[in-house]
Amino acid sequence: MTTTNPTSSPRKPPTLSLYQLLDPEVLADPYPLYRRLRTEAPVHWDPYLHAWVVTRYEDVVTVLHHFSAERTPTPEQFAAMGLAELGPIAKLMTKQMLFMDAPAHTRLRGLASMAFTPARVEALRSHIREIVDTLMKPLLRAGRMDVINDLAAPLPAIVTAEMLGVPTADCDRLKAWSADFAEVLGNFQHNPDRASRTLKCVEEMTSYFREAIQRMKTEPREGLINALMTAELDGDRLTEEEIIANCIVTMVGGQETTTNLIGNGVLSLIRNPDQLQRLRDDLSLIPSAVEELLRYESPSQHTARICPEDTELGGKLIRKGQAVIAVMGAGNRDAARFPDPDRLDLGRTDNRHLAFGWASHFCFGAPLARIEGQLAFEALARRTANLTLEPGPIVWRENLGLRGLTALRVTFSEQHSPPPPIEPTVERSAGVCPFHDKTGSGGDRIIASS
Repeated sequence: MTTTNPTSSPRKPPTLSLYQLLDPEVLADPYPLYRRLRTEAPVHWDPYLHAWVVTRYEDVVTVLHHFSAERTPTPEQFAAMGLAELGPIAKLMTKQMLFMDAPAHTRLRGLASMAFTPARVEALRSHIREIVDTLMKPLLRAGRMDVINDLAAPLPAIVTAEMLGVPTADCDRLKAWSADFAEVLGNFQHNPDRASRTLKCVEEMTSYFREAIQRMKTEPREGLINALMTAELDGDRLTEEEIIANCIVTMVGGQETTTNLIGNGVLSLIRNPDQLQRLRDDLSLIPSAVEELLRYESPSQHTARICPEDTELGGKLIRKGQAVIAVMGAGNRDAARFPDPDRLDLGRTDNRHLAFGWASHFCFGAPLARIEGQLAFEALARRTANLTLEPGPIVWRENLGLRGLTALRVTFSEQHSPPPPIEPTVERSAGVCPFHDKTGSGGDRIIASS
């Protein structure tokens, strides 16, 4: 988490910089900026962010695979920067697996992923379809919806509550907390005006999950909280603080990524009507369509790492301890990896995108996000016709790392005789990075892209 001083009305820096994302026009379409960075300065020291910015696919993979995820300041480091009030946020984040390297990350992920095995998630498909159908029923009658607030936000909020093992009646609170905490995870600028709001959010979430853990002790119910409480790996168990911290990061990741996948995906389909019609004509494209929509408008645009030792990358020397921002959204539009990368192609093959990360930090919730996305796009393709944007501006959220819309209002007509739903097969290894493998000798190995 890099801290900089934002301005009240950001203006474009005079030199090439990722900071230009603070310009609403650039945020609306960051891909020309990414193209310039890949072409002119693929490994670029950004003086505005005090970090290296990496934008080529191959270099992003290298950073995600080999650089350190231990990047969040400790409470003591915040205090030294004059930001002691942010100590509770730092205390929470330093216990989250998102900001850990092996062996601490391996231990936490191994325990948490037991609740998210692909087979276990796949068993939820019919139930998630029921949730989608319930949400869609009144919208189909109305012939209009705000895709974000009527479908893309409530669907993962309900599913995440069930996966955690908390009442679905709490999903609105979970969603509000997730949106607040995501501002810390997704932005590279520090906004002091949000500090008190974020601190309140952390306090409320911590209290909520602490109470949930206490209830689980006398009234156990299936879900991630119970799985983390009872999971044991080589005699090791998680502490209460670790359970709380990782329930929070799982809750946030599970909601924000899926909401943005659905919202960004619907907008992309409307802007590419030939591909939307292609999907309507062949619902078997749903799984590959989700992968292409993840690549084309990645819900997670960039993440930070720390250089573990002096390293040469792209002809530049990155010093040990320097911050590196790996821009997955840029790597996913790299012509050296994806032919015609700015074209949406729902049938694209060899689509090894970076939207879920790479290697040991590959999103273990990917199988769940995929199923939610598949069922949402299937419902829209099967049940609606004449899907059209309502007049008005398209406004992107100011969270620069987690790309999503504030709203997406559309109109449509209902298909009264829709084709039957499909049952796509799920890759059983989908909960781990499919392009990264652990060798028997304990070393890491990259599976070739071709």
